[in-house]
Amino acid sequence: MQQLNLIFIKNRRKELKISLQYMATKLGFKTGSSYLKYEQGLYAFKAEQLPILAHHLQCKITDFFAENVSDLETSSA
Repeated sequence: MQQLNLIFIKNRRKELKISLQYMATKLGFKTGSSYLKYEQGLYAFKAEQLPILAHHLQCKITDFFAENVSDLETSSA
């Protein structure tokens, strides 16, 4: 099973200079800190949020997924 690559999501947002508050607003959250909890993995993104996330991060939904856990570990090193 593929896992969501939260490191990619965070790095892509920062690369595009997108604020937490901007992403929160686009996904229907009240505050940037609410969005941050999703980006940190405290809460799970819902399937219906992924197309919105991909649109604003200017990438494909498939870019959000690491092939396996070792991919996540490698990208965080």
